[in-house]
Amino acid sequence: MTEQTLLEFPCDFPIKIIGVNQADYAQSILAVILRHAPDFDAASMEMRPSGKGNYLSLTCCVRATSKSQLDALYRELTVHPLVKVVL
Repeated sequence: MTEQTLLEFPCDFPIKIIGVNQADYAQSILAVILRHAPDFDAASMEMRPSGKGNYLSLTCCVRATSKSQLDALYRELTVHPLVKVVL
């Protein structure tokens, strides 16, 4: 049985992670991304602070190989203590 998805794998899939802007936030999120997408290029991570600097938005374009890979990545990101939103 194949999983229902509109995506064709493999594909480049952008993920935006918004979280608390503190010293270890980006490195911590990078570690999560690399667990699920080991070929992710850390230099391609885009970082944008919020207007007041309280939050940091990270955009990571991962090479997605399956729906289950993306689901596992989203699950781990959404329970991360520094993460507020995953899009």
